[in-house]
Amino acid sequence: MPSSLANKWVLITGASSGFGAAAARAFGAQGCKLLLGARRVDRLKQTAAEARKAGAPDAQFAALDVANTASVDGFAKWVRTLTDKIDVLVNNAGGALGLDPVATARDEDWEGMFQTNVFGVLRMTRACLPLMTNNPGSCIINIGSVASRYAYEGGAAYCGAKAAELQITRCLRMELCGTGVRVGTVDPGMAETEFSVVRFKGDEAKAKKVYEGVIPLTAEDVADAIVWTASRPPHVCIDEIVMKCTDQAAIHKVNRRNAK
Repeated sequence: MPSSLANKWVLITGASSGFGAAAARAFGAQGCKLLLGARRVDRLKQTAAEARKAGAPDAQFAALDVANTASVDGFAKWVRTLTDKIDVLVNNAGGALGLDPVATARDEDWEGMFQTNVFGVLRMTRACLPLMTNNPGSCIINIGSVASRYAYEGGAAYCGAKAAELQITRCLRMELCGTGVRVGTVDPGMAETEFSVVRFKGDEAKAKKVYEGVIPLTAEDVADAIVWTASRPPHVCIDEIVMKCTDQAAIHKVNRRNAK
């Protein structure tokens, strides 16, 4: 049976790695046409090639920095040269910077997290809505985190940013009620991607220790949830998904086997 997503236009931010790149491949396998954005254009080129290999009939990409309004508006203008509608918007660009307590954290880390995780979602959604509100059944999927719901030491700004993303999602759900545009959030727990490497600013040993003794979620696991959410019938909206690996029962309750 043909995929219900075949030939749909899917826009993914932060598509150069992690959840974004995995989602591009997964949507590509469903026969979707892709619009990919991220800062690392060389990595985007690779993601687009992988998506085409997976089955995407089209995979276009362009530079995008969601922390910059001019970049977002320019990207949206580029999108309009390719299509007059967006069927799925995946607001994936984001991430954490540092794990410092409030007493010693730096402004630039706080600002970076809010610019991508919060303002980036707002900017991209505002820019894309004109291509979605005339397209009932279209879908906005924001990529959140269990950190939106549960706090932990050293995560004040990141938890705050993801809590804001969750509330933005809930507000959009109400604001767009009646347009046919669906809005939801997919909130993963421990997932092994470049997330921790970025958080610890390139310290791969420290990043690897986060997942020691655990079988974490993979980018493909999260991409599967994203595609499933988008593929529901137009009258079905998946408001919120919280997903964790089996080894993580809660933020501070993690089963670590053979951990030294």
